[in-house]
Amino acid sequence: MKNLVLVGGAGGIGRSLANRAFDEGWEVTVMDLETSITKHPPKKGIETRNIDLSNHLSISKAFKGFKSLSGLVNLAGFMHGLNSLEDITNEEFDEVINVNLRGAFIVAKEAIPLLKSNGGSMVNVVSGLASNVRPNYGIYGVSKAGLINLTKTLALEAAPKVRVNAVGPSAVDTAFLRGGTGRSTENEPITLDIENYTKITPLARIAIPDDIVGPIMFLLGSDSKFMTGQTLWVNGGGYMP
Repeated sequence: MKNLVLVGGAGGIGRSLANRAFDEGWEVTVMDLETSITKHPPKKGIETRNIDLSNHLSISKAFKGFKSLSGLVNLAGFMHGLNSLEDITNEEFDEVINVNLRGAFIVAKEAIPLLKSNGGSMVNVVSGLASNVRPNYGIYGVSKAGLINLTKTLALEAAPKVRVNAVGPSAVDTAFLRGGTGRSTENEPITLDIENYTKITPLARIAIPDDIVGPIMFLLGSDSKFMTGQTLWVNGGGYMP
């Protein structure tokens, strides 16, 4: 049976992805903060493990016991409120980079050997903000731009045994827009102007989790077997690099 690890899998996209993969016959393990898993437990049959991407020992512990992996998806990421780079503190910068980029690096170090033994596939979830730069999203954009570079480097170094790709969503209607899963009450005011956002999006709506799940499953599966080091932009046409 194919096995799949979802890092940050208790969030909105992660929950939809876990259900889709499980229903399609994957053995699924969701890794996330304990508070996130407690608040959003997956359906019966899906394993859970606590992980804190700011702590390398927690990451190592979460991956213990796996002999091989068919797939890994890193969905983890968070940001502080909207602030210019001038107003962001050094501590806030360090925290975002530590989770979104350094944490992804350590996860990759744990996962790549497991994926190599099974000819598996890794998918990193980045962001349109990594390339379509907008004011006041600086740290988050920097961390996700770094993750794209990490994705490409891993794709070169892990080939031909492992494929490594990324999905770059636009804004998705999840708790991320309301403070973040596991790091907030998930009911903070949405800073994004949804009405204006839909007006400048050719497909005239904001994304929902299932819009992102399909591209991820494509990159995990055999239909993308000659793709590595690529980023799929999923944004309703709002950004066309």
